[in-house]
Amino acid sequence: MALGVVLVDAMALFRHGVGALLAGLPEFNVLGDCSDGKAALQLVSRVKPDLIVMDASLPGLSGIDVTVQLKRRYPEVRIVLLTEHKSDDYVMEALRGGADGYVLKTTSFDELVGAMRSVAQGKKFLSPEVSAFVVDSVLHPKPAPTRFSGLQLLTRHERNIMQLIAEGRTNRTAAEFLSRSPKTVEKHRSNLMRKLGLSSSTELVLVAMEMGLIERPISVSRLMKNASQPISA
Repeated sequence: MALGVVLVDAMALFRHGVGALLAGLPEFNVLGDCSDGKAALQLVSRVKPDLIVMDASLPGLSGIDVTVQLKRRYPEVRIVLLTEHKSDDYVMEALRGGADGYVLKTTSFDELVGAMRSVAQGKKFLSPEVSAFVVDSVLHPKPAPTRFSGLQLLTRHERNIMQLIAEGRTNRTAAEFLSRSPKTVEKHRSNLMRKLGLSSSTELVLVAMEMGLIERPISVSRLMKNASQPISA
């Protein structure tokens, strides 16, 4: 029986490209796709997939935060996060959030399929480059963390607000998105800037990029590079 899959990424080209490639594999059945975290929560509740392939840095609500909510509601669903970031802090945050797979966006389509097959069997999967990076960070720990490795310093609400502000929202529009009061958002914003030693919105945006809360879109060309070649079972 084919595994039901949902694709979540801000780039329509990515979703449609990967969806078309997966359509050629009888073991997977793409049930739907969407572009942001809120839509993902609604789509998953409607179609009940077995497996989700999701960008870790979605607009509004990050892939890690969506993962936490989905795992709380549907612990049996398997989630593969796609990201440009391989820092040990970011990887551990994703795994603590419940991600079953962590795959770099520079990977090939073959490796993505391998990750999907692996997590479908109940295993964890890290891209080899990520595994090597994490092992090296454990064997050779940094003497002291920098402010850019400070995801663990922030609460989940503070991370959400940092992402929204970095995406260009005001305190008011961020509050509307989160269904909170502007005063609450302003308080969390002040707290996170104090924790990270930030003094301006420009610094906030740069640090959000460094942390992986926002990232540049990428082409699907790398994932499609070897798509025409047969994939071993």
